[in-house]
Amino acid sequence: MRAVKRSFYFQGFTDHILIRTSSSFTLLFAAGLVFSISPSPSIAEPLIPQISQTVQSPSPSDITQDLLQEDVYILGPGDSLSLRFLIETTLTSQVDILNDGTASLPLLGTVRLSGLTLSQATLWLQSLYSRQLLRPEFQLSIVRARPLRVAIVGEVERQGVYTMTTTEASKTEAAVTISGLPTLVDAIQKAGGITDQADLTQVVLQRRLPGDRPIFKRTRLNLLNLVFEGDLQQNPLLFDGDTIRVMKAAEPTELATELSSTTLAPSSITVNVVGEVKGAGRIILPANTSLLQAILAAGGPIRWRANSDDVELVRINRNGTVTREKFRIDYSQGVSNAKNPPLRDRDTVIVNRSPLAQTSDALGAFANPIGSVVNLWALYDIIDRRR
Repeated sequence: MRAVKRSFYFQGFTDHILIRTSSSFTLLFAAGLVFSISPSPSIAEPLIPQISQTVQSPSPSDITQDLLQEDVYILGPGDSLSLRFLIETTLTSQVDILNDGTASLPLLGTVRLSGLTLSQATLWLQSLYSRQLLRPEFQLSIVRARPLRVAIVGEVERQGVYTMTTTEASKTEAAVTISGLPTLVDAIQKAGGITDQADLTQVVLQRRLPGDRPIFKRTRLNLLNLVFEGDLQQNPLLFDGDTIRVMKAAEPTELATELSSTTLAPSSITVNVVGEVKGAGRIILPANTSLLQAILAAGGPIRWRANSDDVELVRINRNGTVTREKFRIDYSQGVSNAKNPPLRDRDTVIVNRSPLAQTSDALGAFANPIGSVVNLWALYDIIDRRR
C-alpha cells in the first residue's frame, strides 16, 4: 500500500482500526486496544451546512398567529450549547457560538451553526461526526440562550432596538413588572407604549426563517382584539431578531380615550398650556388627552379675555419640523384630528386673547405712561407749594 503523508487524530477505542484516507477506508484488526484514525480537519474555512431553503417568504395574509406560536428557536451568536457524547465521553464539551456564527467543536474544528434550528444542527453534526467516529451518538442541547434583541418601529413613543429579558419594568400606564418569556406587548410596553396615531389593527411582526440566508416571514396582528376581547393569539412570544412595526392610523380611533387607560398607552404626557387660561404652565396629563381636556385641566379659559375661536396647537414633529394649527373651543366635540385632536408629549396649547382683551390691554399700555406723567406732575406741584 502506498504511504500517504498526512496528520491524524486518535478518536477512541474500538475493536479494530479504521484508517480513512481521502478516497478509501482500510480496516486493520488488532488484538487489544486499537484506534480510529482520521485526517486532520482544515481550520482555514469553517464547515458550512448545505441546507435546502425551500420555504419562501409568504405574504402577510398567508400566515396565521397559530404558525407564529409553532416557530422554533434559531441558533445564533451568543448561544451556549452542551455537546454530550454517550460513548466517547471525553469529547463532551460546552460549545459557544461566536460572533461570526461559527463554533469550535472537538475533532471537527470550526463549524457554522448560526441560522439552524437545534434539530438541524443535530443532524448536521451527526453527518460530520459520522466521518470521524464509528458511532457518533451525542445529545445537543441549549445551556444558555443569547440575549433577545428586537427592533420596534412606527407609532411607539421610543423607536429602536431593545434587549428583552424575563424581567422588565413597564413604562406605560400600567406600571407593572413584566415577567416570563417576552411577548409582543412586552416589547411595546418597554418602548414606552403607543402614540395617539397608532393603528392597533395593523401591527406587523417580521421574523426570520431558519437557514444560512436571511429569509423572513411577516404577519399582521390586531391588538384591539387582544385589548377588548382577550385574544392572546394576537400576543405571540418573541424571537431574537424580530421586528415589530406599529402602523399609523389615518384618523384617531374612537377608542383613543379607552386605550389611554390600557397597558399599551404611555404613562403620561407633558404639555404646555399658555395664554388666557386660569392656570397657565406645564401640565402632566394622561396619554391621549384631548385639546379641550388640556384647557380644562389648566383651569379653563378666562371668560372675557379668552378667544374661544382662536386656540392654537404648536407641535414639534419627530423630524424636527414644527406645525401650528388653529382650533376653536367647542365642548360638544369628540376626539378628532380636525376639531379636538389628542395631544402628544411636548405639545403647546395657546389660548389667544379676545378682541375685548386686546383693546383693554392696548388702552392700558397707552394709559399707564400718561398716568405716570400725571402722577409725577402732581408730586412736583405738591413739593413746589411747600416751598
